[in-house]
Amino acid sequence: MNTSPTKSSALDRPSEVAVQATGLVKVFGDNRAVDGIDLDIRRGEIYGVLGPNGAGKTTVLKMLATLLPMDGGRASVFGVDVRDDPHLIRQLIGVTGQYASVDENLTARENLWLFGRLLGLGSGQARSRALELLDQFGLQEAANRPISAFSGGMRRRLDLAASLITRPPLIFLDEPTTGLDPRTRGQMWDTIRGLVADGCTVLLTTQYLDEADQLADRIAVIDRGRMVAEGTPDHLKESVGSSSLHLQVTDRERMTDAAGLVERVLESTPVLTPEAGGITAALTSADRTADVLIALRDADISVSSVAVHKPTLDEVFLAITGRATDDETDRDQELEVAR
Repeated sequence: MNTSPTKSSALDRPSEVAVQATGLVKVFGDNRAVDGIDLDIRRGEIYGVLGPNGAGKTTVLKMLATLLPMDGGRASVFGVDVRDDPHLIRQLIGVTGQYASVDENLTARENLWLFGRLLGLGSGQARSRALELLDQFGLQEAANRPISAFSGGMRRRLDLAASLITRPPLIFLDEPTTGLDPRTRGQMWDTIRGLVADGCTVLLTTQYLDEADQLADRIAVIDRGRMVAEGTPDHLKESVGSSSLHLQVTDRERMTDAAGLVERVLESTPVLTPEAGGITAALTSADRTADVLIALRDADISVSSVAVHKPTLDEVFLAITGRATDDETDRDQELEVAR
């Protein structure tokens, strides 16, 4: 009698943890591409892994997806050990890589049918599932076009559709919007949100700060193979400092008076931009904005604009790592992983 776990039994387990990893390590020659990373990803969330080129993001994903062996550590998906039962892991996940895996010489419909057949669906099931996915991803009108005639955005949508043939509960997306224009990126973001609304869990790697900010419930910041920070986008932003208040004074001759009031109310020295009538000051709490505006009104100083800005993820990443996410320093590491 076959007593090995099944996809259904793995999902029926009570744990709310989708992915759990401890001490993940991957070594390429003298380079520790991944150096002791821990992950704890909950069911039903979008978990972002953020880092520059060569940080180790793709390597982590490939180990979890059984595409690369681990050199250290343990990992499980819905309680199934990645090292001990890779066959079942592959039934539980869908993977969309950085480069489209579809066949250029086939049509969109033929590609999806072929993926369905390779994943064990009968011919009729594969055909039906292909039509469902073409409709879901807005590719009906392009169903019979060869992939060579597709735009970059259409290719990415088709590649994502191919990873969903068997409706896996966990989706790995490796930089899914690389090279897409802003409009198409927005469409992909909506698609990813839709996957989670349908019950999927998503592990997303990206080097785009705005993408992580828009999509992720929680973010792990990885740099040079190590996790250097983890938390919600708001938590990470709060970790690098307070919000800032930006005012524009209507009468620039009263800037000095306005700056003095701001300094007294907030007990911090503001930065002036005289040519624009601008004043910027740190806020310990956004509620203090009202105190500043009341003081300015009482002094008969009018303002033409007011804004409160939180720190950005760009500022978070620079504060944590000392460099930007598009830093090319470690690109050779990522190329080594791809070989």
